[in-house]
Amino acid sequence: MMHEKSCGAIVYRKHHGNIEILLIKHVNSGHWSFPKGHVEADETEVETAAREIKEETGLDVIIDPTFRETVTYFPRKDTQKVVVYFIARAKNYDFVRQEEEIAEIKWVDVGHATSVLTYENDKSIVNKAKKVIKD
Repeated sequence: MMHEKSCGAIVYRKHHGNIEILLIKHVNSGHWSFPKGHVEADETEVETAAREIKEETGLDVIIDPTFRETVTYFPRKDTQKVVVYFIARAKNYDFVRQEEEIAEIKWVDVGHATSVLTYENDKSIVNKAKKVIKD
């Protein structure tokens, strides 16, 4: 069994009194999710999340390491993948997508995000993150 680990975040902003989160659509699978990617060398989980968000979206973020949710799944029958998600506040709002991996990026009202997200795991994490972001 192979093991993979990725880190990412639910990136949010407060925009015209509303809370919006950043969703990305992957080129290969076409699913909507959050920015994330593989841990490299000696990176911490927080460093990986910040780097991947910057690479995929061009956004600089402030990560809240006190919110930490994990998702485990099997992308292939011989591979277990663990993804660690944090919450991150966007410092800038104009994204630039990484064209090789990302088909589309959009800001979505946090209350509408679950209708856009593809996977139940991601919808569950948004519902947990919503409570933290609003406080």
